[in-house]
Amino acid sequence: MNKSVYTVTQVNSYIKNMFDMDFMMNRISVKGEVSNCKYHTSGHIYFTLKDQGGVLNAVMFSKYRNGLSFRMQEGDQVVVAGSVSIYEKDGRYQLYAKEIEQAGRGNLYAKFLALKQELEEMGMFADEYKKPIPAYATTVGIVTAQTGAAIWDIRNISQRRNPYVQLILYPALVQGNGAKESIVNGIRALDQYGVDVIIVGRGGGSIEDLWAFNEEVVARAIFECETPVISAVGHQTDFTIADFVADLRAPTPSAAAELAVFDLREVKIMLYRSLKRLENGFMQSFTGAKIRLLNNKRHLSLLNPKTRLTESRKYTAALCEKLNDRMEAVFTEKCHRLALLSGQLEGLSPAKKLSQGYAFVTDAAGAAVTDAQNVAASDQIYIHLANGLLKAEVKEVSIGQRESGSGTGERADAGTEICRNRTDY
Repeated sequence: MNKSVYTVTQVNSYIKNMFDMDFMMNRISVKGEVSNCKYHTSGHIYFTLKDQGGVLNAVMFSKYRNGLSFRMQEGDQVVVAGSVSIYEKDGRYQLYAKEIEQAGRGNLYAKFLALKQELEEMGMFADEYKKPIPAYATTVGIVTAQTGAAIWDIRNISQRRNPYVQLILYPALVQGNGAKESIVNGIRALDQYGVDVIIVGRGGGSIEDLWAFNEEVVARAIFECETPVISAVGHQTDFTIADFVADLRAPTPSAAAELAVFDLREVKIMLYRSLKRLENGFMQSFTGAKIRLLNNKRHLSLLNPKTRLTESRKYTAALCEKLNDRMEAVFTEKCHRLALLSGQLEGLSPAKKLSQGYAFVTDAAGAAVTDAQNVAASDQIYIHLANGLLKAEVKEVSIGQRESGSGTGERADAGTEICRNRTDY
């Protein structure tokens, strides 16, 4: 047995020196198809060059990126100039790119574009064929690898959002030979089982790793599936044919779980708010009905014959009281008026004048004698006094003269004597 024993570091260092001393490895150009390209936040670009026979890891450090005139994408056919060396810490060799030129699109990417155009022209991507994802799914079917990271992500998200949703896994091959047939069988099996929604996907990878989801048979199985399908293939920047055919695309398997499994806490909050709105609406309706009932009761009470009779009695009593007050006021006013007129009438009363020593003289016909010219000697006249009537005969008429003193006395005595002699009642 050879007694020379070397450390891993020594071996890697020796191999690195061999690469560094090889002129060809220090100045080499490699043509291949870009795969698994990653732009790191540090500015470095990590990618893989491949052809039908193999793959070669490559990296372009940030200091050489200024010479890169395009942004590399999956499927680009490029020519990379640089050197091949080994990274001593992991013992893997890779191509250190200094210049990269675009040489055309890769075969897989061209095949992807051709199939995408064909299926799009057939209408398999049309929105009118997209089925809505159920808002409250209770059974979720999953077509993915049994041991992949995708199923664990979906399980964790589903458990956190709603542990009561049932997850049904169809363990399928998602890469390599037989992958497309396995995926198709999984979609059809879950569709026949009767789940509410199906998630079809896997974790990220190169275009070769994801190629099973770019197969036409997989696209047709998704399109013909009666159950809504969510496609969750790769990372957010990865697109496959399955993404365009599916009823909904999720950028990652975790996002697919968020879309398929409803959040139980949000539903509880929504139900609580709906309950509160219902309670408030019920209380408002109850209060409104109570007010309407009281108004109707009051209105009905007013229409009650007994109540109406009572109100009529009250109204009649009020009218009577008002009428009495009005009559009393009128009576008082009339009394005052009568007293005034009575006073005026008493002042004009002939009886009162007669009681004051005046007399009222009429002729034989009963007409009042107001002028001496209307009386002649020997005419009979009637003298009305306050307490009796004197019937007299005129002996002499004097016009426009008034006798004074004794003359008046004599006429008075004569008149009196005549009245005494001729009194006739």
